[in-house]
Amino acid sequence: MRSAPPTLGLIQPRKISFPFDPAVIPRHWVSGKAVPTAMVNALQLIFPKGERFFVRSVRRFQDRVSPGLREQVRGFFGQEGRHAQEHERFFAIIEAHGFTVERFLRIYEAIAYRGIEHFAPAKLSLSVTVALEHYTAILAESIFEEGELERFHPAVRELLAWHAAEEIEHKAVAFDVLAEVDDSYALRMGGMALATATLIGFWALGATMLIRQEELGAREVVRQFRELRQHKPILRTVFMRGIREYLRRDFHPWDHDNLGLARDYLAGLAAA
Repeated sequence: MRSAPPTLGLIQPRKISFPFDPAVIPRHWVSGKAVPTAMVNALQLIFPKGERFFVRSVRRFQDRVSPGLREQVRGFFGQEGRHAQEHERFFAIIEAHGFTVERFLRIYEAIAYRGIEHFAPAKLSLSVTVALEHYTAILAESIFEEGELERFHPAVRELLAWHAAEEIEHKAVAFDVLAEVDDSYALRMGGMALATATLIGFWALGATMLIRQEELGAREVVRQFRELRQHKPILRTVFMRGIREYLRRDFHPWDHDNLGLARDYLAGLAAA
């Protein structure tokens, strides 16, 4: 199995609590606009249950992996658990701005976890987790591209940067667990297919639900979507790139070593 960067070391959870205040954080906290804010808020609604699904999926196999990887798995559990807690706390900010999110959360949980996860074999759930971690790592890297953090309100910026940095840090853990448990290429591709369909579907549903609660005309919604697509074409920069990389039989998440991005941010966070 391909090794992680020598500077990775053990994955350490960081206990951080962000001071969210609806009086400080504006309704449209991404670029001051409704549509990009809805897109990121939809991900925030998906994250907590998704992170806990990742933990459940990996935990089923933690006793079947090598001792060194088991240590990384423990750090992965700690990081993902804290991500879930902080994003769940942000739900109160979304609701304080007048959005109703309960209906979406009920639909999401019923389909994804009481439905798909309940009936899926454990190895397929793990494979889905591996693919979603790959997409999440690509999204995380994009957070640190020049000027991206400036699009977010300062009161939310650190939450997203902290989450992104730790996603990069542990991006290969679930992959390495799957590789030790079952390195079938067909299983990996099956997980990618299901992960892609569910991520696009729930992300689109969540964003649509939020946008429908805005007082925007159809033309303005289309205009903002076009601006967003020109700025960051998500289908190409996340999904097409993710699938293209993942299709390689010898793919490994650390083929693209971007640990420096994460460690630079985390070092600054520790100093602060």
